Amino acid sequence: MLTGDNRRKEIMEILRQEKRPMPGADLARRLGVSRQVIVQDIALLRTACDSIISTNRGYLLYEEPVSKSWHRRVVKVRHGKEDIQRELDCIVDAGGWVVNVIVEHEIYGRLTGELVIHNRADVRAFIRKVEEYRTRPLTDLTEGVHFHTIEAEQEETLDAVEHALKEAGFLMNV
Repeated sequence: MLTGDNRRKEIMEILRQEKRPMPGADLARRLGVSRQVIVQDIALLRTACDSIISTNRGYLLYEEPVSKSWHRRVVKVRHGKEDIQRELDCIVDAGGWVVNVIVEHEIYGRLTGELVIHNRADVRAFIRKVEEYRTRPLTDLTEGVHFHTIEAEQEETLDAVEHALKEAGFLMNV
């Protein structure tokens, strides 16, 4: 059995190798511990490494793109819960990656939820989780107004994402 330090090193190695979110249950099974032990280990690791994020599909080691060719843009959008899937599809269909969702709440300030959505399969998985847990989106706090951080390899792709969001009626002027 691994010591706590060795187990956390192993978790970091697994997260470095995986390019998709790793569910806590899968980590627990691989390391022969309970899911609660993994949750505690992740909490300890996150104090030292802010690149570990928790998504609706599991834990992910998110590192800034090494390539200078990657571009990032924040877009302001508005829609109801019924249009979440259509909005995310607009973004990924235009070639963008959805990094997160951000709302500016009048009391709590900036609230950010990590999404890490790259394609329609990721969109479907996210929608399934929202429905499965019967959760309310962060946008309910701000009457549908929110921001997304979008990444793409080319600036033109980010332009295409904005155009698709505008055509769908989601994009707001900043």
